Amino acid sequence: MACPFFRRADSLQRQTSVVTETPTWTLDEEDIPDDALTLTHLQMAIQLLTAPSNEDLNSAVNALVSKYKKNWPNISKLKIDMETLKSIPNYDYLSDIQEILLEMDESSASEILVLLGEELISSCCTGIIERAFRCLGTDLQEFLGSLDGVYDVLKLQEEDVTDTGFVCAGDGELIFTSERPVIAWLLLGSLKALTKMLYNVQVNIKIEPVESDARRYRYLFSTGRESLKSNELIKAEPRNNSSNAADMSMNSGTFCKAFPWHFIMNENLELVQLGTGFSKLYKPYMGDYGCLAATYFDFKRPKGLTMKFRDIVRRTYTPFLIALKNPPNVKEFPAEGLEIKGQMVHCPESNSLLFIGSPFLDGLEGLTCNGLFISDIPLHDATREVILVGEQARAQDGLRRRMDKLKSSIEEGNAAVTKERKKNVSLLHLIFPAEIAERLWLGASIDAKTYPDVTILFSDIVGFTSICSRATPFMVISMLELLYKDFDEFCDLFDVYKVETIGDAYCVASGLHRASIYDAHKVAWMALKMIEACSKHITHDGEQIKMRIGLHTGTVLAGVVGRKMPRYCLFGHNVTIANKFESGSEACKINVSPTTKEWLIKHPGFSFDLTPRDPTCLPKEFPNTDNDTCYFLDGYRHPDLDENLPLVSHISAAMKTISNTN
Repeated sequence: MACPFFRRADSLQRQTSVVTETPTWTLDEEDIPDDALTLTHLQMAIQLLTAPSNEDLNSAVNALVSKYKKNWPNISKLKIDMETLKSIPNYDYLSDIQEILLEMDESSASEILVLLGEELISSCCTGIIERAFRCLGTDLQEFLGSLDGVYDVLKLQEEDVTDTGFVCAGDGELIFTSERPVIAWLLLGSLKALTKMLYNVQVNIKIEPVESDARRYRYLFSTGRESLKSNELIKAEPRNNSSNAADMSMNSGTFCKAFPWHFIMNENLELVQLGTGFSKLYKPYMGDYGCLAATYFDFKRPKGLTMKFRDIVRRTYTPFLIALKNPPNVKEFPAEGLEIKGQMVHCPESNSLLFIGSPFLDGLEGLTCNGLFISDIPLHDATREVILVGEQARAQDGLRRRMDKLKSSIEEGNAAVTKERKKNVSLLHLIFPAEIAERLWLGASIDAKTYPDVTILFSDIVGFTSICSRATPFMVISMLELLYKDFDEFCDLFDVYKVETIGDAYCVASGLHRASIYDAHKVAWMALKMIEACSKHITHDGEQIKMRIGLHTGTVLAGVVGRKMPRYCLFGHNVTIANKFESGSEACKINVSPTTKEWLIKHPGFSFDLTPRDPTCLPKEFPNTDNDTCYFLDGYRHPDLDENLPLVSHISAAMKTISNTN
């Protein structure tokens, strides 16, 4: 038999042994006798299949070793002392079993797991657990269908959001979803043992992957013939009832009256028959709006159901919950939102779907609010007893609904809080680097930190004072808003941090939040884009905006200053020098310090046009120990592109080079 982990090539490494315990369902129950069968016992039984406890696994392993140690001598390695299991909280025994089997004999791993699943049932499925399994059906097909429906209810009741689950996809076909292949192979053995124990039938079960989803496994049951039909295992001969719908001795009118809350759909999901309950509500509108079921019903459960005939047929073993829709163009419809819970049945003789259900009500108030009467509930329907007699049941059901509403309100409140939190975090991310913003949100203290090789850009507008003297404040603000909008986009493009803007001064830095060897390159490209953007903006009197820019690279100290309107500020001698390089620049020029120039030419593959300036242009504060000078950055050309292409093409190619390098 093939290795059971062949579909998880990336998961052959051992899973962590210390894991969170498998969540258990806790169902509120009244005081009941110890031997009474409850949903909790059903939950325990199904959990034996989907998430067996370490104690159950240990019992099964001991039984397995005693029977098959001659076949596989190394199988004794699977045993573990119970004291060890108890001494390590949340110990994942199943992961160790998986690892040992892979190391021992991959070719036999699946066979051993199947035998382990059989021993799991033999040693642990006793007493009330066996009774729980037996109540699921009188034959194997009913058992598989009930496994689908009961597990769906248990997950919904506990709001289990995991993908683990069963789907009975037809006669002799079960689909199981699990993140762990080892569970799928254990289940194969467990199902074999259960079939033998409950129905005294020896079946062949074939497991195969579901192509569309790596987490899903298909189990095909057979008794040596092509398929497994319901009741075929416990009855020697099929019943000789007619399969022709025309031979039914009850006419449709009687059936519709006996089952008022039913409907029949054809292959196109068109309603071909309605019970009297549905007919009273929707028949007046069908002549105008057609007979498509989706027009009148909202299928709430099973979750994720697609409105296709074939998909609905595959879910006939799952409880259905539908809600009534408002007919098109009808403003007042008293039964809008009324929920009907029931079962979908495939009728192969007419290739149609029959839904039979009951209104999901919590009392007389719910009945009348939906425009219904007691006579609308048939005598055979237990819902009638709940409404008329079951005062305690109504109270409990009403309490459940009120709790659901309260829970929904709390969830909505939590969602609103989460939404506001995201807004606040997003706002902090606009003001501070991501790491600083997260720590501020958590209330942690922010200590000042030294950052080496940070490239700083300072810029200002030439003649800004003169521009302000000739324009209104609104004109100045509008001009700066349009200009800085482009600059902010450049910050996102080159992943540099915007330090601050004061009037016409715009300052950015790279190397603070995510340092790299290309920080100086990013700031230089942004400076070129800023100069290019200025050529597209004009002042209120039609003059082109001219900027001067200075770049410098060095060590800085950065930290959060202030409690009210805190700011992330840069300090140090190099910040002052960077400002001096900006003031020493010229209109539409980028003045580059010697340290920044060294970073720009340090790595091959990047060609910046740098024009040396007179050494006297260096700021007095700059420690010129190497007798170097400052430079004007005139442009950038990517070595692999035609130099006649626009600047944006050269910079885009350079950014791709950096991205591929990282």
